[in-house]
Amino acid sequence: MEQLSFFSEAGQSKGLPQELLEYRTDLFDAAASDRLLIKFIQETPWKQTTQKLWDKEYLTPRLTCWYGETERIAGTLPWTQELNSIREMVEELAGIKFNSVLLNYYRDGNDSVAWHSDKESIMGSQPIIASVSFGQVRNFDIRRKADHREKYSVRLEHGSFLLMKAGLQEHWEHRIAKSTKPMKPRVNLTFRLVI
Repeated sequence: MEQLSFFSEAGQSKGLPQELLEYRTDLFDAAASDRLLIKFIQETPWKQTTQKLWDKEYLTPRLTCWYGETERIAGTLPWTQELNSIREMVEELAGIKFNSVLLNYYRDGNDSVAWHSDKESIMGSQPIIASVSFGQVRNFDIRRKADHREKYSVRLEHGSFLLMKAGLQEHWEHRIAKSTKPMKPRVNLTFRLVI
């Protein structure tokens, strides 16, 4: 297995498994990305949840908000015009219909998401997730569950699109790591099909 090569021209490490991930840097231009970033930060009713780990509760190191088909998915807010427009764009690229989106707000380098797989049963056994990023460039790392030495990274740029294909959640984990470098805000939209 080849070690990470930070980074190729496309913003991804060498050998990224194309059968599992698709990355595009320019879904939105800079002006549209700037506008959407500010709008999402200012107008989203962000919440900070808690997670239980080893009998202790911890604040999740980022803010989140769910939108979707409120009549089918409990706890979601109704689609906004912007989210619906973005959903139509990513559905065309992904070739799948999505009925919900989780927004994540990374306020600075202290905000993160630890190694995990999105393998909740409500998304089926082979979930496909489309991700759109606005704001600070952050590294999206993946590693194989069976061999953590096999890992790759993608620089999620302002206005970029990432498609996590079927099979990724089953055999791989992903994360957005904390950073000791100063980081500006980032908002990430992850479109999902809840069944």
